[in-house]
Amino acid sequence: MKLLAIDTATQSCSVAVTNEGALSAELTIVKSQTHSKHLMELIHSVLEIAGFHVADLDGLAVTIGPGSFTGLRIGISTIKGLAHALARPVVGISTLEALAWQCGPTSYLICPLLDARKGEVYGAAYVFNEGQLIQKTAPRATVPEAAVEDLKSSCVFIGTGARLYRQDIVAAMGRLAHFVPEGQNMIRASSVAFLSMPRFEANDTDEVSGLVPHYIRKSDAELNFGP
Repeated sequence: MKLLAIDTATQSCSVAVTNEGALSAELTIVKSQTHSKHLMELIHSVLEIAGFHVADLDGLAVTIGPGSFTGLRIGISTIKGLAHALARPVVGISTLEALAWQCGPTSYLICPLLDARKGEVYGAAYVFNEGQLIQKTAPRATVPEAAVEDLKSSCVFIGTGARLYRQDIVAAMGRLAHFVPEGQNMIRASSVAFLSMPRFEANDTDEVSGLVPHYIRKSDAELNFGP
């Protein structure tokens, strides 16, 4: 099975192609421009590097949030357009789950944190159990202090929020707080692809029309408009 996976949830933009469970090609960039400026070019480049045509793809995977409202819409709209054009199945993957997966099997609790701006982070907690990633707490948007206040055991932190609020996390948790190397804080599209594989194999795919961003928090427009 050949899969195309993309992530546009944060300032980084990542595209990957896998074939029969192995990574064929991946490109990740960080630019201040909107992802719509370069996403299709990245997809074309990754397919070319992998030696595939878009018609060769068997499935499509994309991050659905939480993350940048605009970024998520760009990624999901692109995948939905390809799915309709190619008549291929799709799978939506949580950005926090993708980050947690990048920590690899560990006995520590895993806490992916994404910068949610306004002094908040998007976060959740995960553990690996017999090689399987298990969600322990539901994703939420909260201040960094609240995100770590109930953590009483060693925890690995990953993501843009973990990088931004590292000093606050260390002040709250001391030696119980562990952090991934800087290069791991970006979401990789290959992680999205690998997480989606069991769902494709089980035919547990998403309805294309129902694939929508998981924002968690209301947008500024929604907040200004009111209930």
